[in-house]
Amino acid sequence: MSYTIDDLQTLMVRLRDPETGCPWDTKQTFRTIVPHTLEEAHEVADTIEREDYGHLKEELGDLLFQVIFYARMGQEQDLFSFADIVDTLVRKLLRRHPHVFPEGTLESRVDPDNRPTDEWIAASWERIKAEER
Repeated sequence: MSYTIDDLQTLMVRLRDPETGCPWDTKQTFRTIVPHTLEEAHEVADTIEREDYGHLKEELGDLLFQVIFYARMGQEQDLFSFADIVDTLVRKLLRRHPHVFPEGTLESRVDPDNRPTDEWIAASWERIKAEER
């Protein structure tokens, strides 16, 4: 049996339960988690730099846990959910990659014989980023 993202979210709910959860986890806030997030991101970068790919999945899991932690706190405060994070990310990536998703949907496809140039892609990326600002 392999655990899923749903299992990870359930684990986080249990850790944050005010009555039966982990005392350390229940005390955390967005601000108190930031140093841990930075540490985990640095550990991912360090692992890649050392080309320790056997250890990378563990470090990426630690970084993913940070996202799950923030998502849970966001949900507890009725700010956002993990689903909101995923939806926002997918929409942004679809919008920023018209050279892969020409109609802005996961189903749309680019004609492989008519792919845009690297220059067009770079200019498009900058234009889209400017529009988002």
